[in-house]
Amino acid sequence: MYIHRDLVYADADGRALLLDLYLPASAGGPWPVIAWVHGGAWRTGSKENPRALRMVDRRYAVASIGYRLSQEATFPAQIHDCKAAVRWLRAHADEYGLDADRIGAWGASAGGHLVALLGTTGDPPALEGALGERAPSSRVQAVCDFFGPTDFLRMNDVPGSMDHDAADSPESQLIGAPIQEHSALAQRANPIRYVGPRTPPFLIVHGDADDTVILNQSQYLYRALRVAGIGATFHIVEGAGHGFRGASQAQLAEIDALVDAFFGTHLRP
Repeated sequence: MYIHRDLVYADADGRALLLDLYLPASAGGPWPVIAWVHGGAWRTGSKENPRALRMVDRRYAVASIGYRLSQEATFPAQIHDCKAAVRWLRAHADEYGLDADRIGAWGASAGGHLVALLGTTGDPPALEGALGERAPSSRVQAVCDFFGPTDFLRMNDVPGSMDHDAADSPESQLIGAPIQEHSALAQRANPIRYVGPRTPPFLIVHGDADDTVILNQSQYLYRALRVAGIGATFHIVEGAGHGFRGASQAQLAEIDALVDAFFGTHLRP
């Protein structure tokens, strides 16, 4: 494996935005790319030790994206950063042996929210931002969303482990205001509202015992994708909590197999 750490993909007012790029050591490129976006409630987490790293052994390049957290910048800074990273990957595809036509996105929790937005906002310019490379497209060809929030305003529909409507909730901190008092800002961050005919295929995986991001968040997204005629697979992990806590080894192996098959179908030539 070849590793390129701390590559600067854009500059945000003097703040270098970084990604790590992992490449297969074997011959056979250009490599399809999986862009990994970490979780952490948009306020913690890092690009280190990406869950997607195992895909390098399956002959993918993996780009682990660092992005501005909510204490540093409110939404839409986070999706602007992720889109800038995808544009950078396309602009530097020849340099690193990447397949610019086959870029998938995979993320968990807050990262699942951001990759869902990457998938559904390939067309609307409002969330594109103006960071870094401007010419390439930020569109991705496949999205794997692990238990990501979608409709912030309905996260309290089912009681869970936190009050998502609170002024200090992760969702309120992300948009910079209490979500129920600023519904337009909250809806701007909702990937469901941007689903359209050019939305790429999705794999959505969620535990039915998740009391942090309630299962309804993935259900709403899946329903919208299906109504729009988008190819989508929704896998519910029985008895699993947030981060698939409590899942058996057999269930975790099944999830890995689903991810492998999904990206193999949509990113392989």
